[in-house]
Amino acid sequence: MGKKVLIGVVVAALVGAATAGVVYWRSERGESAAPPKPPGSVIGPGTGRYVALGDSYTSAPRTGAPAGVPPGCGRSDNNYPHLVAAELRLVSFADVSCGGATTQHLSEPQTTPDGVNPPQLDAVTPDTTLVTLGIGGNDIGLVSLARDCLTTNRTVSLCKPRLTAGGRDQLAERITATATKVRTALTAIHERAPRAQVIVVGYPTALPDGNGCWPFLPIGPEDVAYLRTSLARLNSMLATEAKAGQAGYADTATPSKGKDMCAKARVKWVEDAVPSSPAMELHPNAVGERGMADVVLDLVD
Repeated sequence: MGKKVLIGVVVAALVGAATAGVVYWRSERGESAAPPKPPGSVIGPGTGRYVALGDSYTSAPRTGAPAGVPPGCGRSDNNYPHLVAAELRLVSFADVSCGGATTQHLSEPQTTPDGVNPPQLDAVTPDTTLVTLGIGGNDIGLVSLARDCLTTNRTVSLCKPRLTAGGRDQLAERITATATKVRTALTAIHERAPRAQVIVVGYPTALPDGNGCWPFLPIGPEDVAYLRTSLARLNSMLATEAKAGQAGYADTATPSKGKDMCAKARVKWVEDAVPSSPAMELHPNAVGERGMADVVLDLVD
């Protein structure tokens, strides 16, 4: 893209987003959104407070040393919140993400196999100046569904026929229902922390284009396509709700394209059913968490 064309694209994006207070652009990191900066919001070395909310794609089980309590949340010390916090060097940091969390666990306690995680929103205080929110996947049930789709017959797709029977797309319906919950969560964050810049973090690309990579990812071709489309729809919903809720959006899907479960071990961001590096199956590894952190850091002012 030439310099004049690039300038034109940026100017058009700025003009189009001015009334919304959120600047969207397309770059090497995809279509992301810088969060609005409320009055008094200060993020930098020795100032501000960062709170990370989210599920296992945020907590990143098994990618590093355990961090925080309860142990049942599976937080690692090299998940993207910890990497972001290390670079920003804020005066205060709280990672309350937890594996298995849904939007319900933002406002209610979550019982884990090893301890209870308090409502995640309890960590969001008036002095908070940065909040990241990575949630929604468990409301949809994508990871658990992916496990249900595993099959020993490469020609069989177990999930799509069941989930789209009768002309209904159950995953699409769940995504629509979750949108309202994400909207409610963003409202609560702003009420609790009016000086905070808020960033909704999308999910990285987990499935490749095409039919997958049998037998490393033992999912039928129809299911690969169906789950891939559903994940894209989930990310689209999160981006839409972020914009409507005066939050930024971290597009982690674009930079992770080609770095999915079927990519080579040193390249992939998301592990397949049998991880080739320390991580939970069907979840981001340390490379993926580093990549997600870089996208978030690009948006922080």
